[in-house]
Amino acid sequence: MLQPSALNRAAWPGRQESFSLRLTQKLAVEQKCPPVLSRECSEDEVLSELQIAEAIALVDTLQNWIVLDKIIIPTKNPDKKFIFGKGNFQVLTEKIKKLPHVTAVFLNMERISSLTKKELEDAWGVKVFDRYAVVLHIFRCNARTKEAKLQIALAEIPLLRSNLKNEVSQLDQQRGGSRYIMGSGETFMETQNRVLKEKELKIRNALEKLRRKRALLRTQRRKREFPIISVMGYTNCGKTTLIKALTGEAGLQPRNQLFATLDITAHGGYLPSHMAVIYVDTIGFLTDLPHNLVESFSATLEEVAYSDLIVHVRDITHPETILQKATVLSVLKNLNIPSCLLDSMVEVHNKVDLMERYKPTEENALAISALHGHGLEELKEEIEKKILTATGKKILTVNVNLEGPQLSWLYKEATVQEVEVMAEDGTARVKVIISNSALGRYKNLFPNSKIFMP
Repeated sequence: MLQPSALNRAAWPGRQESFSLRLTQKLAVEQKCPPVLSRECSEDEVLSELQIAEAIALVDTLQNWIVLDKIIIPTKNPDKKFIFGKGNFQVLTEKIKKLPHVTAVFLNMERISSLTKKELEDAWGVKVFDRYAVVLHIFRCNARTKEAKLQIALAEIPLLRSNLKNEVSQLDQQRGGSRYIMGSGETFMETQNRVLKEKELKIRNALEKLRRKRALLRTQRRKREFPIISVMGYTNCGKTTLIKALTGEAGLQPRNQLFATLDITAHGGYLPSHMAVIYVDTIGFLTDLPHNLVESFSATLEEVAYSDLIVHVRDITHPETILQKATVLSVLKNLNIPSCLLDSMVEVHNKVDLMERYKPTEENALAISALHGHGLEELKEEIEKKILTATGKKILTVNVNLEGPQLSWLYKEATVQEVEVMAEDGTARVKVIISNSALGRYKNLFPNSKIFMP
């Protein structure tokens, strides 16, 4: 099966120029296109071009990184020392040598071995980056909170270990073998590995403290009984734009770039019934997102499992929107999200303003334009319906004495929808949305109050 990879030329921080080449990686099981293109081959070529476009978008996300060129070339197994055939390697090397401003090459494959990286850098005379290194650098540039920075530092550990092997190999060649550090009884490799283990343990401990703090905040939110809605989707699908449209929060500034959001952020909003809810903005997903990065951010993503509802936002204009959907669902299943949460998920097809007369083909999917507000009222109604089911909240009418504290209590502990005042007897009929626990407390405090179920 063809699995595209890209050789992208990009500048590391501080360099002003960069270049990008693209490769299509063929795995051990190859699909060779015959002279007359079949339908399958045509689809493979389209997929390769789309994944090249995504790789270019990754590079364009970084300041001072510029794509100068791209090329699709078959590769061998990425675990092998030589990932190119002799002829393709020659073609690629000649292409690189003809580009005088090239400062780095980006191979759009998840990971290349440290040995392969060294061989290619020696042959081409420039830095070589794989997808792991580029995505990690994007994360590093976009991290804002302490937790995000710690998670990135944790994801860097495998890269540091790989670089250490290269350094030790070079030292051994220069000095004729491993040497012990004076008086320590440890080789240089052993010392550096110990330092990395200690660093990893320290980061994990710090993340565990933050996780406990987040659990405490989650408990406090639960006590106040705010329904929590996690907004998820492929990177750059419009999640933040949608949350801004749903909440009216002026401080939210969506950015048209990959991985603009790395931290989970919570934003208060209201549903049509005036019920207060919390929308949670999450990190975006990416096809072939390196495993270590997913693992490092699992502490952040675990928040999703405690949601009352998931809203899956899709960029329906993207040519690979179906593949992107599959990527998101795959990651969610790997996070051990409860099946009831996956089954109740609301699917949103965003950016329909860019398509003419679009109608979803998937059952129960909602077409919206977060940017222009199209379809948002229908979305809010669907969210409210799902939230009432998920939380077990009830809609009922309560008869209260206006001279007593019942009305103010209901405003504080429930969602008041309507108040019909009966001035002749000093009472009011109040329509509320209320949780089972709040209803129980109300009955205990005001046992004589009349309650009418719909």
